[in-house]
Amino acid sequence: MSNSIEATMDAGLPAAGIRNPAFRWGQLLMGIVCMAMIANLQYGWTLFVNPIADKHGWSRAAIQVAFTIFVLTETWLVPIEGYLVDRFGPRPVVLVGGILCGLGWVLNSYADSLTMLYIAAAVGGVGAGAVYGTCVGNALKWFPDRRGLAAGLTAAGFGAGSALTIIPISAFIKSSGYEAAFFYFGIGQGVIVFLLAWFLVRAPESKKMALSTINVQQTKRDYTPGEVVRKPVFWVMYIMFVMVAAGGLMATAQLGPIAKDFKIGDVPVNIMGLVLPALTFALAIDRVLNGLTRPFFGWVSDQIGREQTMFIAFALEAVGILSLYTFGQNPVAFVILTGLVFFAWGEIYSLFPSTCADTFGSKYAAANAGLLYTAKGTASLLVPLSSVLMAATGSWHAVFIVASIMNAIAALMAWFVLKPMRRKQMTNSGD
Repeated sequence: MSNSIEATMDAGLPAAGIRNPAFRWGQLLMGIVCMAMIANLQYGWTLFVNPIADKHGWSRAAIQVAFTIFVLTETWLVPIEGYLVDRFGPRPVVLVGGILCGLGWVLNSYADSLTMLYIAAAVGGVGAGAVYGTCVGNALKWFPDRRGLAAGLTAAGFGAGSALTIIPISAFIKSSGYEAAFFYFGIGQGVIVFLLAWFLVRAPESKKMALSTINVQQTKRDYTPGEVVRKPVFWVMYIMFVMVAAGGLMATAQLGPIAKDFKIGDVPVNIMGLVLPALTFALAIDRVLNGLTRPFFGWVSDQIGREQTMFIAFALEAVGILSLYTFGQNPVAFVILTGLVFFAWGEIYSLFPSTCADTFGSKYAAANAGLLYTAKGTASLLVPLSSVLMAATGSWHAVFIVASIMNAIAALMAWFVLKPMRRKQMTNSGD
C-alpha cells in the first residue's frame, strides 16, 4: 500500500472513530487479539524445551539462553519500535512484527544448531516487541479517558492469551513433533497478526477528545523521549517498575523448588470441588489471575488515581509474598496465597504504561512507554540473584524477605515520592 493511500486511511478513519465511539473499542479488540497471538512466543516456550533437548542432546541451560535472548530483544528494542509507531502509525510496525513473529517460529522448526536457535529467538523477540509496544501504545492513545483499563485489557491479551492455545500446541507436539508445532503455529499466529495490522490506524489527538470524564491528572504537554529520559520522575517510575517486577519474579519463578522444599507439591488440594496437586493448582491460577489483575487494577486506577492504586497493589504484593513463605507449608494456603501474589503482581503492565502516558502525553506515548517497558528486561537480569541468595543462605527466607521489601519500598515510593513529583512537574510545566 502506498504512503499516500495509507496517509488517507489514517487521516480519515480516526474521524470516524470520534463520530462512532465503538470504533476505538474495535481498535482495542484487534490489539488484544494481536497480543494473544504473540503470547505463545513467551508463555508457550516451556513446552518445547524438553523435546528440543531430547532430539539434539543440548543442555537445557544452553536452550534457555534462547529464551533470555528473546526476552531481551522483546523488551530493549520496544523504545525504537515505539518511536516508529509514533512516527508512522501502528500499521507498518505491526505488519513487520507479525512477519518476524511467524519467521522466528519457522526458523525454530528448522534450527539444527544452537546458533540458529538463538538467531530465531532474536527474530521472534524483535517481532513480539514490535507488536507488544504498538498495541499498548495504541491503546494509551485511543483511550486517554480510560488508559488504565485499556492498557490492562491489552496486556491481559498477552498475559492470558496463551491459555487458549497451550493445550492444542502441547497435543500437536506429541502427535506431530515440536518442529511441526513451531512451523504451523508460527505461520498461523503470524498471519493473523499480519492481517489485523491492516485495520489498525492512528488515534486522534487526545486534546480533541472530551476530557471532562477523566478522573486522573494528565499533562497538557507532549514530551519527546529525549525529554522524558532527562526527567527524574521517569527514573523513579523505572526503579519502581524494576523492583516490583524483580520482586514478583523472584517469588513466582521459584514456586516449583519452594513447593518441593515444603513437601506439598503433589499434595491434592480441594477448592470448591476442584481437586488438583498443590503446585499444579497454583500454576493454573497464574494464567487466570495474572490476566485478570491487569484490567482490574487498571480500571481501579482510572477511578482513584495511579499512585493510590500502586500503593494498594504493591503493598498487597509485599504482604502476599511474606504470607506465602510463612504459611505456605499448608497446601490450601499455598494455593490461595500464590493466587494473591500473582493477582497483586501482574498489574504493573497496566499501571506503569498508563502513568507514563498521563505524565508525558499521548503524542509519543508508544516510544515513552517503550522506554519504561525496558524495566522488564532489567528486572529479568536480577532474578538469578534469588538463586544466589538461596545458595548463600541455605534457605528461601532471604529471597522472600528481599522480594517483600522491594514491593514495600515501591508502594511507599508511589505515595511519598512519585505522587508529589508528578504533581510538581505538571504544575511547573503549566499543566
